[in-house]
Amino acid sequence: MSTTDKVDEVAPPQLDNLLELDPYIKPYQDEIKRRYKEYRKILNTLNTEENGLDVFTSAYTHYGMHVDCCTNEIKIKEWVPGARAVYVRGDFNNWAEKQYSLQRNEWGIWTITIPPLSDGSPAIKHGQAIKLLIETPYGELLDRLCPWSRYVQRAENSNVYHGVFYNPPDNQIYKFKNPQPKKKDRLKIYEAHVGISSWKGEVATYENFRLNVLPRIVKQGYNTVQLMAIMEHAYYASFGYQVTSFFAASSRYGTPEELKALIDDAHGYGLTVLLDIVHSHACKNTFDGLNMFDGTRGCFFHDNARGYHDLWDSRCFNYMEREVMRFLLSNIRYWLEEFKFDGFRYDGVSSMLYHSHGIAHGFSGSYNEYFGLATDTDSFNYLQLANTVSQTLFPESITIAEEVSGMPTLCRPIAEGGAGFDYRLAMAIPDVWIKLLREKKDEDWNVGDLSWTLINRRWSEKNIAYSESHDQALVGDKTIAHWLFDSQIYSHMEVFSDRTPTVERGLALHKMIRLLTYALGGEGWLNFEGNEFGHPEWLDFPRQGNNNSFHYARRLFYLPEDEKLRYKYLNAWDQAMNNCEEAYKWLSDKNTFISRRHEDDKLVVFERGNQGLLFVFNFHPTKSFADYRVGCGKPGKYKIVLNSDSSAFDGLGRVDEGQVFAAEDYKWDERPYSFKVYTPCRTVLVFALTGTTA
Repeated sequence: MSTTDKVDEVAPPQLDNLLELDPYIKPYQDEIKRRYKEYRKILNTLNTEENGLDVFTSAYTHYGMHVDCCTNEIKIKEWVPGARAVYVRGDFNNWAEKQYSLQRNEWGIWTITIPPLSDGSPAIKHGQAIKLLIETPYGELLDRLCPWSRYVQRAENSNVYHGVFYNPPDNQIYKFKNPQPKKKDRLKIYEAHVGISSWKGEVATYENFRLNVLPRIVKQGYNTVQLMAIMEHAYYASFGYQVTSFFAASSRYGTPEELKALIDDAHGYGLTVLLDIVHSHACKNTFDGLNMFDGTRGCFFHDNARGYHDLWDSRCFNYMEREVMRFLLSNIRYWLEEFKFDGFRYDGVSSMLYHSHGIAHGFSGSYNEYFGLATDTDSFNYLQLANTVSQTLFPESITIAEEVSGMPTLCRPIAEGGAGFDYRLAMAIPDVWIKLLREKKDEDWNVGDLSWTLINRRWSEKNIAYSESHDQALVGDKTIAHWLFDSQIYSHMEVFSDRTPTVERGLALHKMIRLLTYALGGEGWLNFEGNEFGHPEWLDFPRQGNNNSFHYARRLFYLPEDEKLRYKYLNAWDQAMNNCEEAYKWLSDKNTFISRRHEDDKLVVFERGNQGLLFVFNFHPTKSFADYRVGCGKPGKYKIVLNSDSSAFDGLGRVDEGQVFAAEDYKWDERPYSFKVYTPCRTVLVFALTGTTA
């Protein structure tokens, strides 16, 4: 396709569908066409010059260091455009500097073939330390890790990582046994960090997670696990967001084979497994990262101010550089193909989409902000390509964008001119809850504003709702449980301790906040590990500022197992919410009708879906209401299917759950039918038509 083609000649084939769904986009359709034209231009170039996306993204199979299984030759291939010379050295040659010299081609690709030893075995053994030695244009010799390294380890008594030649014998290579699940449309995500998934003061392992945490996730009713901090990162306290080795599963937790076993077992449970992938930026480390890899400021990154992220103190990729594109798109395929991840949560998408990285950018919602010069089109095109890799080569895979600006089209199909994500995280919701808990008295909550915020999203783009994630658990912030229980989370959580007003309020609102978000906030649900039972400690990784303590880098999973502690009730509520959603499948239902938002009564009443599922939230701190009429859309008899005031969830047991409520032919709150209920203060009741599911 010629670069001089008119914009209309390469318009997204389903653009009319997008314009029908969102008429506000119509004035900006030329910009959408321009973006799509650039995307098609890149794809056509890859088809012409690289034999297509399939071949292009298989680069991980021949870039880096590989053993030829037929000859036992070791073939090394690296892109080091700014180097004067490149060598490989390590344990295998006693770290001699210039014994093995790579040869360069016109594109800055350096290669070498190392013959086998006299006994026919590979010259470099599995597990041996290895590095590249780069001679810069200025004659300086720099040790660097292979960017395609599949395993790196921290050297003993050092904070710097070294490459490990990873070529395990066949009997040590994990063989997958379980089929991957089909693509789900009602994600219930358990966000987890392998290293903190133990009560012990240590870095937990893949094996611990496989044996002890996966069964817990399944028991709680989640159908998806999202793994954080898997891509290798030299600084543990970065939470995995300062990646140094993009193809290496973190060696802190075990071997790549143990990670594969974890994922395979998860599939055996029917769980979808998502990787928290970081392509928005890279760590600034030079000795064990990508920064200054060839001795220049460029290479993988922009070599000017555009290549630096000031807030994160990291480097920003030059996505349109061919070899960078090859590296990152191959990285996507690598994790999906080699480890059988089922998709990704893309970190930092807002940072990618804007030249400002979103720093000090208060997004107003004006479409001019999304389709003007502030947007980084290169990054948008890269995300289209990334989703094309997933959707074309792995059609059952799922992608989620961590994106706060509300960029339109982000979660619309590429054929419409969108970026192609399946979901975006509903990142505004946790801020609303924290602001309420921090600044407002309960009696001053505006339930109308609250419910509006939860439904204020583009209905044509799916959202993952959450009341809190790992961000709120970090030291310096507070989880919802901490805001609610305050210091009494340490002193009054025994079932025999005083049920103080603080504890009473905390138990009630923790349940209500989570369910209101779950039921109104999106088409998927996410929980960060531990928050399901109101984890009493924040999260703080070992670092110099806390004397390298692991005390807060753990999850106390034994708390909800202790019959003497109230955490078991919050844990049971979490399980009940998931079970209720599984029975009535409200996440996939688009039609939501909020019939009542009463500020004096602090009542929110709404229906979701076509099965007559009715939610009644009473947020009033003191007022309970008898014979309170609520509207409904369907005739018939209704039963209570979830009750936060039940003694099973440490409620006060004020509601008779055996009641059946007959809908009257009496219009109420713009609904054709209605019935009367008793709604206690700080309680949520969920009703369903009798004879429906569960």
